[in-house]
Amino acid sequence: MSIRDILHKTSHRPWPIPSGNWKYYQEWNDAVFLHWQVELSELRPWVPQELQIDLLDGKPWVSVVAFNMEKIRPRYLPAFPPISDFHEINIRTYVRSGTISGVYFLSIEGGTALSCKIAKALSGLPYRFSDMKRTPNTYQSFNAPYNDHFYIRYTSGPPLSIKSQSDLWLTERYALFQDSAHHINTFQIHHIEWPVQELQIHDLKVDYPRFESLLKGQPDKVHYSPGVRVLAWGREK
Repeated sequence: MSIRDILHKTSHRPWPIPSGNWKYYQEWNDAVFLHWQVELSELRPWVPQELQIDLLDGKPWVSVVAFNMEKIRPRYLPAFPPISDFHEINIRTYVRSGTISGVYFLSIEGGTALSCKIAKALSGLPYRFSDMKRTPNTYQSFNAPYNDHFYIRYTSGPPLSIKSQSDLWLTERYALFQDSAHHINTFQIHHIEWPVQELQIHDLKVDYPRFESLLKGQPDKVHYSPGVRVLAWGREK
């Protein structure tokens, strides 16, 4: 599928594609989604007051998304694999600002130190380096400064025959909000609807001491996706 084809597939979006040219291309591949329903009182201190926490059936959610970031590049430049390809794990929640719904990152880890430095400098997102390894059915990460541990052994299953409201609510997000020193940045993105499959977990360890009140026990919902090709627009204050 060409970039032009991606831009023409918009019926699944909750609002129109942004005006102006996209700025970055990237691929989010082999994605594992782990979702927890959490208490609003536990989550609220982690999210800027300017953002409204989005609710599904009256409850907020927090997700751990582990995937391969690949081929990230500016619009008019080629990808450079030593920098553009790396493992990433983000911990996100779901928020709104006015009529726009999106995600807010509580944590972003990348598996290549230089890629994290460049991504943080260009986007302002709070990337940090973690030691990551991946095989076809495992994903593991360790961050020494925060004593964060992540390990999953899994098998992906067949595609979901029908996506529920919660499947769509947890995956189809086309904006990102992130706070900086003096304002909140907004990034808009576009991709086709996530192709989502079942996920069977054989072994799981999610130990992020800062978020122990949010990531408790087994996740309430899980997904796997082979991935999407993503177009991203520039940062807006």
